[in-house]
Amino acid sequence: MKTLKKPFGGALTFASLTVALMLMPLAAQAYVGPGAGLTAIGTMIALVAALVLAVVGFVWYPMKRMMRKRKSQQDLPTAAEKQR
Repeated sequence: MKTLKKPFGGALTFASLTVALMLMPLAAQAYVGPGAGLTAIGTMIALVAALVLAVVGFVWYPMKRMMRKRKSQQDLPTAAEKQR
């Protein structure tokens, strides 16, 4: 089975990979000040709290109402018990 040869072979791929690796920084030396850090932490806490409250609001409260309704229906006397 014959394979198609590229006109430039692997040289173009090798050159582009080499240039990309040379342009990548080895280490990011960055400083996050206290204001930006506290803002980022506060944002993450708010995001987690919003997700938890969304689950509580959309899942727990309807289930709680359904369980309360089912319990109240069980507590109501039936027609046979009323005739006694």
